[in-house]
Amino acid sequence: MCGRIANTLPHDAVAKLFDAVPANALPQLPDYNICPTQDVAVVTQEGGRRYRPMRWGFLPHWYKSPTDGPLLINARAETVAEKPAFRKAVRERRCLVPCSGFYEWYREGGEKLPYYFHRADGTPLVMAGVWREWGEDALPTFAVLTTEANALMAPIHNRIPVVIEREHWGKWLGEEGHGAAVLMRAPEDDVLAFHRVDKAVNSNRAEGPELIEPVAA
Repeated sequence: MCGRIANTLPHDAVAKLFDAVPANALPQLPDYNICPTQDVAVVTQEGGRRYRPMRWGFLPHWYKSPTDGPLLINARAETVAEKPAFRKAVRERRCLVPCSGFYEWYREGGEKLPYYFHRADGTPLVMAGVWREWGEDALPTFAVLTTEANALMAPIHNRIPVVIEREHWGKWLGEEGHGAAVLMRAPEDDVLAFHRVDKAVNSNRAEGPELIEPVAA
């Protein structure tokens, strides 16, 4: 799964990279420990590309409140088109989630050992997402798609985020007709790199650039 993100990408640079119109109010960056229920800036296609904040944690239309059911931070690529919560969104409301990287944990005995994953080439990591607006106030919410782990991730965790390469951004956003389903796969084994980081990030209150710095395994 993907349950924690780091983002140091300047908003103006990201908006320019995606040729998207930025919202007036965007989450404060850098943020080295973005947790579910926080706002994340994502890219959507709404008659033109928009770069806008959304709550991380997809809210189906039948939820009476944000805590009315499980916190849906991820959607499984294998079943997203079938699940009632996500099936309409994956057809009509897909988004791109740019970030610097994400954390994943490996359980060793009673310990949770954190690892930081990022693109090996140093470019922004762009994950696939689905979104919808919820409630009378049309609160925008999203979930990150995950799929079965590739060989790189498998020793750490059995799931990995779906990563969308630059040449496929338009297809995922629905700008090139149908066919986005073929993008819901694990990245090639050489796309990401990772290293152990300090257990300080186990706390959702931790913050600072030291969270993504390598530590001895």
